Amino acid sequence: MHDREAVDQLLGAVRKEFYDATHHCYAYRLGTAGDQSKASDGGEPSGSAGKPILSAIEHAGLTDVAVIVTRYFGGTKLGIGGLVRAYGETAGEALQRAERVTHHIVERFRASFPHAQVSNVMYVIGKLGARITGTAYDEEVHLTLEIRRSRSAEMREALVNRTNGKIRLHLDKREAEGPS
Repeated sequence: MHDREAVDQLLGAVRKEFYDATHHCYAYRLGTAGDQSKASDGGEPSGSAGKPILSAIEHAGLTDVAVIVTRYFGGTKLGIGGLVRAYGETAGEALQRAERVTHHIVERFRASFPHAQVSNVMYVIGKLGARITGTAYDEEVHLTLEIRRSRSAEMREALVNRTNGKIRLHLDKREAEGPS
């Protein structure tokens, strides 16, 4: 989940599949710092479903995630405390069982350097775990590179040092997320 539209599509699909359910309660947390979040009680008493689901997400320390709990009312009233426990525990258990995918924000940049510097550049790329996403050759070598944002400055400095300044680096302003 990366945006509200994806959450809305997922919620629509669940509502369609379980059209006869009494409640579809959900919460989501989006953004690299979980800066976008929402909780919905889906017709349950206020604060009894969405907030416990969101709390489970926050407790798990996850972002870019949505949890939908679908409930069929079977005639037994749980009370607000029982609903809070049921929704919170269900969401927590689902999150424990869910597969985790880690994404890192990466920076992209282009590097141009003389052919004689290939081994030096490749050494730095390998050492710091950058990824080559494009290559072109003419009088020089031109690489497009991706590296975790947290290592980008270290990478640029290492490339300049290792090539004795015989490299030109151009930051690509597009941001990307990539799996680890």
